[in-house]
Amino acid sequence: MTELGNRLKEARLAKNLSLDDLQSLTKIQKRYLIGIEEGNYSSMPGNFYVRAFIKQYTEALGLDPDEIFETYKSEIPASLNEELPQQLSRVKTNKALSEGNSKIFDILPKILIGVFVVGVAGILYYFLYNHAGNDTTESMNNETEPVKVENKIDQNAKTSEKVQTEDKNQGGKDSKKGTNEETTPPASEANPQELSVVKSQGKNSTFDLKNADQFVLKVVSKGKTWVTIRNGKGKTFYSGMLQTGGTESQTVDFSDEKEAYIVVGNSLDTDIFVNDQKLEFAVDPSKMVRQNITIQYVPKNE
Repeated sequence: MTELGNRLKEARLAKNLSLDDLQSLTKIQKRYLIGIEEGNYSSMPGNFYVRAFIKQYTEALGLDPDEIFETYKSEIPASLNEELPQQLSRVKTNKALSEGNSKIFDILPKILIGVFVVGVAGILYYFLYNHAGNDTTESMNNETEPVKVENKIDQNAKTSEKVQTEDKNQGGKDSKKGTNEETTPPASEANPQELSVVKSQGKNSTFDLKNADQFVLKVVSKGKTWVTIRNGKGKTFYSGMLQTGGTESQTVDFSDEKEAYIVVGNSLDTDIFVNDQKLEFAVDPSKMVRQNITIQYVPKNE
């Protein structure tokens, strides 16, 4: 027990007050009053409360608090002013920590939003770039295809001249056969054959050949093209690459057949002749490069 505790306890007993009576007067818990008398302040919340409880204790006994604090200052914990810097330091530290956490939580949504915006922009750029690339490729194809068609005009003219030359040579040979043949027009000229489109859908087209004594098919390449020639029963007469400087044409006599089926891999570079009559594609070659063509033959006597 300290000197302060002895003095306070003697003053309480002198006034004939118990600890319970003093608790009722000061509203201080009994265990804190015992701690003051015994000089044991460890059970109290802090130095501020120690000094406050001692002041209330002395005032309840009619003692001068200032005299008590001055006399026993070595036994009483430090004043409130001495404790405040430590408390303020702890408060500032906690506040700094809370502000730091607050700043982090404030910045985090912005970072996430920035990442999201960059991701969306990257996705949009990817799709727009691919779409633009496809459009550019298509436009380049569309621009180059007409040039190909124009380049084929001269070749078509050469082919027509070649056919006309063959016709003239054939006519010269026929003229030697006799006067009757010269004066009598050929049956094909008197009754020209009919080669007409019956049906066309996508890359498939069907033609009818009528009013013809024969069915001779000739496929000519003006550049490079894959060609397959079959009859209606699926028999293949030719399948391969036709190209200038190599195998340029294929001729097949289908006079004994009812149907011919031709697969043209590159219709821009291909001409088809039926009995020396050029077949006009039912589908524009510049719009449909590969075409499947069926020619149905109806003999003249049927």
